[in-house]
Amino acid sequence: MTGRDTPPSGPSGPPAPSGPPGDALKACCAAAYSSDAVDLLLGGTYHPGGTALTRRLADHLALGTGRRVLDVASGRGTTALLLADAYGVRVDGVDYAPANTALAQGAAEAAGLAERVVFTTGDAEHLPYPDTVFDAAVCECALCTFPDTSRAAAEFARVLRPGGRLGLTDVTADPDRLPPGLTGPAARIACIAGARPREEYAGILAAAGLRTVRTERHDQAVARMIDQIEARLNLLRMTAAGRLAEAGVDLDAAPAVLAAARAAVTDGTLGYALLIAEKPA
Repeated sequence: MTGRDTPPSGPSGPPAPSGPPGDALKACCAAAYSSDAVDLLLGGTYHPGGTALTRRLADHLALGTGRRVLDVASGRGTTALLLADAYGVRVDGVDYAPANTALAQGAAEAAGLAERVVFTTGDAEHLPYPDTVFDAAVCECALCTFPDTSRAAAEFARVLRPGGRLGLTDVTADPDRLPPGLTGPAARIACIAGARPREEYAGILAAAGLRTVRTERHDQAVARMIDQIEARLNLLRMTAAGRLAEAGVDLDAAPAVLAAARAAVTDGTLGYALLIAEKPA
């Protein structure tokens, strides 16, 4: 939710795609979220609610020592490392950006968790794992960025064991009420343009064979993240404007986008949701 323009794939990201538009969108998202400048802008917190909401999500997944967990769109490894350390689980993280995979694996080694946390470069719509190997899976603020959400949901269900649970958090939106500034490619990468009503996420999961057993609204987490991004943006204008521009952040357009997002949260057009879904035993 940074209001950035679609960034080019840099040397640390995946190569420029030559496949269908969906692959291009995945590559752009990967380049954005593996950018050091965007990490500065987000302050290391890549989703609303931060680690506090991650813990709330995890507490509903019946995690325990030795259980195996998948973190889809694992980024730089914050959630995977938290789960391994706090809950004693084994975690596989998968992310589309090779740069993120490398950084996350380095973080696991530095934390002394490399034996229980492994990161792989891969596609959420074609997960590189066998069937029914995970006790739980998490996907935070990422499903709405996947070009084929139904395919991704089917993959979540495929790799979960019977009785396994999925923990999902994502931006929610009423697409018909989104203002023009919150649509288009940049807004999709910022987790807005592809966002759906909470009930629609539950429907996508149900079609994949996952029964939603809990939903929660956390709209104010989005509002707080907007405030944090705005504060960091104002600071970084003076200290890292060039790096932000290189990463595709439009410093002139960002204030209007953030204002539109804040207004959309206030009027209920934009929000954030937590869902827990279960694969039938």
